[in-house]
Amino acid sequence: MKAMILAAGLGTRMRPLTDRCPKPLLPVAGQPLIVHHLARLQAAGIVELVINVSYRAEQIMAALGDGDDYGVQIAWSREEVPLETGGGIRQALPLLGEAPFLLVNGDVWCDLDPARLALGDADLAQLALVDNPDHHPDGDFHLADDGRVHAEGEPRLTFAGISLLDPTLVADEAPGAFALAPLLRRAMAEGRVGGHHHRGGWVDVGTPERLAELDRRLRG
Repeated sequence: MKAMILAAGLGTRMRPLTDRCPKPLLPVAGQPLIVHHLARLQAAGIVELVINVSYRAEQIMAALGDGDDYGVQIAWSREEVPLETGGGIRQALPLLGEAPFLLVNGDVWCDLDPARLALGDADLAQLALVDNPDHHPDGDFHLADDGRVHAEGEPRLTFAGISLLDPTLVADEAPGAFALAPLLRRAMAEGRVGGHHHRGGWVDVGTPERLAELDRRLRG
């Protein structure tokens, strides 16, 4: 199985830290944030990676190279302008192939075992969901008792930024910038999105304060 790491964002919420350093390279516990993803994926046996880049792309590509130093193989999907999540995946499909792949937001940290995610026969996606953090108390989606994810319903959980996707979810979309969320909601309405409630560690590294919190946590 391949994985795609989303690393093309501008990192505006992390300013001024990202004025000169792209968010994936911000240091956490002595190494760039994105390297934590590489290490966890490599440990899980997922070594074929696609990473999309746009803002300060050269810095990220120079820092990670072809991935050999980290025991992985990196294929780069460069976006001249950010294509949003859906458009970024759509552009990267030739690199990802036709099999389901793991999608990881570059600005989260999570100790989820990727093997916990699996698609049902007709599923287009399975989402990792976590308990709602203080900064997002209303959550995103409802996980029903049968494992289906719904856009509406209570109680609600927060999308962890990690999912297993079937490429056909975006394959028929026109190239260009577009969001992934509407496609997921459409698939939810069709009953084709499953969910896994991850009860382990997770941090949305969306602000300098949460970056510092994660750094303290990992340093123990």
